[in-house]
Amino acid sequence: MLRETLVVFAAFLALAAATQVNQCGTGRRYDDTDAVQISGCSAPPCILRRKTSVLVEQKFVPDHDVQNLRTSVHATILGLPLPFVGVDGTDACGNVFNLDGTPAGCPLKKGTEYHYKREFPVLEIYPKVSPVVYWALTENDNPITCFEVPAKIT
Repeated sequence: MLRETLVVFAAFLALAAATQVNQCGTGRRYDDTDAVQISGCSAPPCILRRKTSVLVEQKFVPDHDVQNLRTSVHATILGLPLPFVGVDGTDACGNVFNLDGTPAGCPLKKGTEYHYKREFPVLEIYPKVSPVVYWALTENDNPITCFEVPAKIT
């Protein structure tokens, strides 16, 4: 019984741990070490197993009112950005929540902290590579928030 409890507790900690990610284009880590969580990944490279799902959570505060929000997600492989099929370019408004867990939707207010949650499938068609993953929430192709993280697709 104690062994099973420890296994469940360790799994919970792995899911709740913040993930070390970089600010887009800078190579610097986020000042807020709790800003981004990627299930099963506390330190890069994040292992993305094909035929599984991964949960991405991010806290963010828009610096202006935001009317609509879309995801921009790609893996950079050999210098080429390859989109994550089924995630890149999708509407993100339904994945944004207030801090109390209630749906926020769009529009978003300047200076208000929000919580973004999105589960996505790691498709079998993705090649087994070690890319840098770029994940952004954009309005009219302008990033509202974004991060980059080294990954390994297995």
